[in-house]
Amino acid sequence: MKKRLLLFGVLCTQFMVLAQQDAWVYLKDKQNVETSIVNPTTILSQKAIDRKNRHNVVIDARDVPVNESYITQLKNATGITVMAKSKWFNAVHVRGAETDINNLKTTFSFVDHIEFANRSLNTSKKSQEKNQSKFTSALTNFTYGTAANQIEMIKGEQLHLANYTGTGMTVAVIDAGFPNVNNMAGFQRLRNANNILGTYDFVGRDTDVYTNTTSNHGTLVLSTMAGYIENQFVGTAPDASYYLFITEYAPTENPVEESYWVEAAELADSLGVDVINSSLGYTTYDNANYSYSPSDMNGNTAYISKGANIAFEKGILVVNSAGNDGNTSWQIVVAPADAAGVFSIGAVQSNGLYATFSSRGNITQPTRKPDVVAQGQGSVVIFENDVIASANGTSFSSPIMSGGLACLWQALPNKTNAEIMQLVRESASQYNSPDYFLGYGIPNLQTALNLALSIDKNDKDIAVSLFPNPVKKFAYLKLPISEERVSITVFNMLGKYLFETVVTPLNNKMDVSSLSKGVYFAKLESNNVSKTIKFIKN
Repeated sequence: MKKRLLLFGVLCTQFMVLAQQDAWVYLKDKQNVETSIVNPTTILSQKAIDRKNRHNVVIDARDVPVNESYITQLKNATGITVMAKSKWFNAVHVRGAETDINNLKTTFSFVDHIEFANRSLNTSKKSQEKNQSKFTSALTNFTYGTAANQIEMIKGEQLHLANYTGTGMTVAVIDAGFPNVNNMAGFQRLRNANNILGTYDFVGRDTDVYTNTTSNHGTLVLSTMAGYIENQFVGTAPDASYYLFITEYAPTENPVEESYWVEAAELADSLGVDVINSSLGYTTYDNANYSYSPSDMNGNTAYISKGANIAFEKGILVVNSAGNDGNTSWQIVVAPADAAGVFSIGAVQSNGLYATFSSRGNITQPTRKPDVVAQGQGSVVIFENDVIASANGTSFSSPIMSGGLACLWQALPNKTNAEIMQLVRESASQYNSPDYFLGYGIPNLQTALNLALSIDKNDKDIAVSLFPNPVKKFAYLKLPISEERVSITVFNMLGKYLFETVVTPLNNKMDVSSLSKGVYFAKLESNNVSKTIKFIKN
């Protein structure tokens, strides 16, 4: 069953195009990499640079654009149509006959390798291995109307009451179309504040996302975050700023839409976007040779999932619908929600019980999926004719949560995307007993905020430290002499539990030699100590 727009029950037209193939052409190098990194304003916006600096995200070769002369040569190649490009992968999505695509490898010395969407055509082991590789005062006393339940379920209204309504946060909505958003009364408040920062249709290659569309899906999704009708409806982040991107062409199913999505994520990164909401999912295609199998939903096979992981590495909080396959033979969370770096959102009913259509996690996925849940059955949205009505799907549980996360991050601007994700997991209703239906459960964003503030206070008040930092093999804990023993739980950047140990003032050594290079969190707990320390393993 095709699952692009994660609106439960959406039907799409089957369209078979078997004569031509889709493929990713990976390139060997880029131009002026070192110069561009030293002068980042030539490749990134200042907002993007500031966000990366704030969260210690390294600007690297992946931020440098694809060599345009290479793209021009590929466009001029016999039988080749260039559909999309990715600076993160240094790759170009092309369409053409299998022979013409294969000829690119022998014709152009800058082509490193080629991967066909039809993976049975990928005979090169190298190809397979490579790819593993403006302040305004906020109205806080909102009347939510029929949308009250979906925000109160996650305690988002408590953040609004504290003036955290999304001001200063930027959200990119990657979807299928936003008809009438430029005219609707439901988005008048958004437009009056000039909070639509930009638009782009990656399918049509123009900026018209309001009329050049085959779907109203994006309008409904956006309304759950940014919609506002006085005394009738309020979205979860009404004062955030938004970019609206189309990457999905609803009538057909083709993997080029994965490439469009990666392009949109790259643009979002360059613009300094904080949060991406994507209510899209990818499993099977019109051309069955391109289709994934459930076993491919391992977080590192689908092109879009690998791209989403890079977006996470770049400091973006990527939020994605888990999928609507709970009642189908597919059943499990779809790409890109299967990626470890994606905060995947399942669906519950208005009473908090599991919505049976919501896709489930699986032991083969790299982290607990879904991460958390929000209301996706009977969600309240605004349609393109300004009618307020209910709709079903993880398409809506995801943006409901995205808006709440934007408000939480506004309250905690010094936290990283990984820290925000972990705080929300820890606040959720079944954090200590997660399952494959609800993940960690229904979050309490007020609890997440309080937890972060208490951690920050303890960090200042308690004389506990970890050294050296970065650490190679052994880390040592400086503890108050009054502490007899302190329990330490170590998590990775994605909040995945790794191991536990115990230290005392006299035996204060922790062996981290088994950890790979990267960033980790050590959570220290005793009768008098509660503190989380971030450390780097070299």
